[in-house]
Amino acid sequence: MIKLKGVDPQMIANNLTPFKPTHPGEVLKDEIESRGISQRKLSKQIGYSYTVLNEILNCKRVVNTEFALLIEAALGIDAKILIRLQNDYNLQVARKDKKLIDRFNAIRKACAAL
Repeated sequence: MIKLKGVDPQMIANNLTPFKPTHPGEVLKDEIESRGISQRKLSKQIGYSYTVLNEILNCKRVVNTEFALLIEAALGIDAKILIRLQNDYNLQVARKDKKLIDRFNAIRKACAAL
């Protein structure tokens, strides 16, 4: 978290959490559309089934390391960017999960009593 003297940390853009997390599939979908590449052509190039690629691009599957590296080879997009986007997405979704929030609160309460 970035801190500046006299400035509320919640008012610094780099400290803000987006209302809706960005799945890396959204970014990839925009990228291949802007390049005019069909999903079928890309799926053949990287050796993934069209269905799996389509599910990733429609945010129904996660981007794993192997997929990110294949995309890096095919499109030149750094795999680290895709992996970081997926991690950020996972964390943001998990932090909004009601069951996990209840579990976190129970853990915090138990640890505070130690």
